[in-house]
Amino acid sequence: MTRVFSGIQPTGHLTLGNYLGAMRRWAEVDQHRAESLFCVVDLHALTMDHDPARVRRLSRQTATLLLAAGLDPDVCTVFLQSHVDEHTRLSYLLECVATDGEMRRMIQYKEKAAKERGRGGSVRLSLLTYPVLMAADILAYGTDEVPVGEDQAQHVELTRDLAVRFNQRYGQAFVVPRATLPQVAARVMNLQDPTRKMGKSDDSGAGVVYLLDEPDVVRKKVLRAVTDSGRDVVHDRAERPGLANLLDILAACTGGNPESLADVYDSYGSLKKDTAEAVVEVLRPVQARHRELCADPSYVEGVLRDGAEKARALARPTVDTAYRAIGLLPPVAEPSLSAAR
Repeated sequence: MTRVFSGIQPTGHLTLGNYLGAMRRWAEVDQHRAESLFCVVDLHALTMDHDPARVRRLSRQTATLLLAAGLDPDVCTVFLQSHVDEHTRLSYLLECVATDGEMRRMIQYKEKAAKERGRGGSVRLSLLTYPVLMAADILAYGTDEVPVGEDQAQHVELTRDLAVRFNQRYGQAFVVPRATLPQVAARVMNLQDPTRKMGKSDDSGAGVVYLLDEPDVVRKKVLRAVTDSGRDVVHDRAERPGLANLLDILAACTGGNPESLADVYDSYGSLKKDTAEAVVEVLRPVQARHRELCADPSYVEGVLRDGAEKARALARPTVDTAYRAIGLLPPVAEPSLSAAR
């Protein structure tokens, strides 16, 4: 059976973009068509300056929202990255086959490092090497497919390169995964700057709809969304990005087509109003389920505990194989009590 792995970082509050672009697809499609693992990749949240208490809080919130979005622990595996030691065990082995040049060519490293230096900060080594940890996340499970957006495709290509290189040098240890880009990807851009993705790490939340925003807050943000000069309603991402963003969001929420929806409206005001209400309705069941889960924290803890156990059992044989292949001795087994006597 095809095995799917995907992860999400707890670096901020999850957004409408996270839900429409990935989480909804995981719940409605991926978990039912394959043996699927979905991971809160909390170790990746440590690559930048962070507040430990906030990371813990967001890790729990992220896991809870994954369940609220429809991931079913009876169908898929949901867990925290840091709860499965095989991720870090394998990461070091892959660092031993990766190169410095490969790491420094990664687009996200360049962007995040430049941003950090621009603030006068120093760049952590983990920011440079985190694509290798991401490769370990994927390869540890014999993953066949990694559902990602276009911005993550470079990381999957690196993962493929490392898997092939390791297999050629040391013997077959890894499945070589492939990225799967959704046929119809929900493009959700920042409402105040529609040239940028709606990101959970944005400094300002004015252009970001968070999954736990109250309905009135959602309405206010959408109604204040930046549009474009002109009065006619057309879907043109290049020339009218603000308008196109609203149409894309409305289409994703209602199952419509953005180009066709453009023909329905003759004013920006009516488009914004309908988009706001569509977003509120899409988020309503997620928020309701989130409230239920928060009222029963032991359930979420149990899901994460069981998920880590299942993930560990899947990952350990692959990682142990890689350890032997690269030249490391297996640990010496402790003598049994009967043998000692």
